[in-house]
Amino acid sequence: MKILKFKTTINCNGCMLKAKRVLDVPEIDKWEVNVDDPDKILTVSTEVLSSEEIIDKLKLIGYKAETIS
Repeated sequence: MKILKFKTTINCNGCMLKAKRVLDVPEIDKWEVNVDDPDKILTVSTEVLSSEEIIDKLKLIGYKAETIS
């Protein structure tokens, strides 16, 4: 299982509901956004998706994401 982390522009519960459309997929085992963190950290658990694929999914719905270590 890979754990991927991203700095995002997902900043509220409404944003998380919108992100749910592209992140609630079989390829993602679990995801969560810490909206209390200034960097709005998205953590994704996946076996198959790459960081770039997740970033592209978020771009489709208008959010920016940047991989962090």
